[in-house]
Amino acid sequence: MADITPPKSPLRIAYLCDADPRDRNLYSGGNARLFDALSTRFDDIHILPQGWGWAEPIRQLVLAMPEPLILRAKWRLHLLFSQIIARSVRKELGRQQFDVLFCAYSFHSLYGLKPPYPITTVFTSDATPSVYKHSEIGQVFDSFFNLSRKFDHLILKAETAVFQSTDLLLWPSNWVKNDAEQWFELAPGRSQIVPWGANIPDPGILTNAPLLTAGDPIRILLVGRDWFAKGGPIAAEAVQLLRRRGVDARLTVVGCTPPETGLGEALRVYPSLNKAKPDEMKMFQDQYRQAHFMMMPSFESYGFAFCEASAYGVPSLCNDVGGVPVYDGINGFALPTDVGPEAYADIVQNFLARPERYDALRQSTRREYEERLNWNAWADRTAALIEAAVANRKAP
Repeated sequence: MADITPPKSPLRIAYLCDADPRDRNLYSGGNARLFDALSTRFDDIHILPQGWGWAEPIRQLVLAMPEPLILRAKWRLHLLFSQIIARSVRKELGRQQFDVLFCAYSFHSLYGLKPPYPITTVFTSDATPSVYKHSEIGQVFDSFFNLSRKFDHLILKAETAVFQSTDLLLWPSNWVKNDAEQWFELAPGRSQIVPWGANIPDPGILTNAPLLTAGDPIRILLVGRDWFAKGGPIAAEAVQLLRRRGVDARLTVVGCTPPETGLGEALRVYPSLNKAKPDEMKMFQDQYRQAHFMMMPSFESYGFAFCEASAYGVPSLCNDVGGVPVYDGINGFALPTDVGPEAYADIVQNFLARPERYDALRQSTRREYEERLNWNAWADRTAALIEAAVANRKAP
């Protein structure tokens, strides 16, 4: 894929999030990728502080909690103390003159914030609390914060106030855009769909992509830290089914250790691969290069792993939920959530019977990455939309 970066815009960006975008471990690396991509199009980006002002001791107490509690408590408490937190952000904004306030993921960072001068506000996320909670995904991962349900109407009110006052809303999928417009009664044209990219460097077009050949091993890949959340049991059963049908299917798992699957030597596990280490990064890349399919019937709002699979030309088989970037017959197939492992096994076997269709699917999978599911494409589209929004604000 050609990497031609246009000249950078002179617009000054203030970057706002409840986590430092230089930390590549948070938000599944998405916050860091958003910041990096934005930095390729804008020369002057200032990261606003994540501190809570006078409420900072409370934030530190939250950060000392177990991770599941942090994820649920932090943003709710941020809303509660928003007036205090917003003061320190407003003060930082007042130190310089910015053209754009760009907020990633944390809508609560915008709640109660009144910039000291006119500024174009931009927000992006793959979900919002209300959209997520009332979706099929949210029903699967129902919150154990039962008391929080009593505050749902207040959260919806806060989201509505933020999104109705934001100039430009960038959603990575139709799903979150459509639901956000419905839940928050957004004005036409305020929302735009701009797909996110893969959390890996572009591997380029594979010159020795694996062929799908009867009698040879069929390699299935699953990537994620939570075996059950990523649909591991269904993937393992599908591989087991294929093997019982005489197909030499094998499952590779990266990121977690599954319980007993009964696959024996047909299962290969890499519990943790650190992409910051060259040898482990190579091992991670090799799994994608060798895979015939990614099979991950997970429940998630987006799924960077599907973008990564597309970068390697690996078709994905997944649940048709949320905004997963998998499009039937283009870069894989998104199946109804009520189907079983048989449906996944059938797709693999059907392609095994017609390998020329599989080769065409690999080509269209890579093309989907080149045209849409990469950060250069996101940066190009986002920069154009931001510049138009700023020009519109400044127009007489």
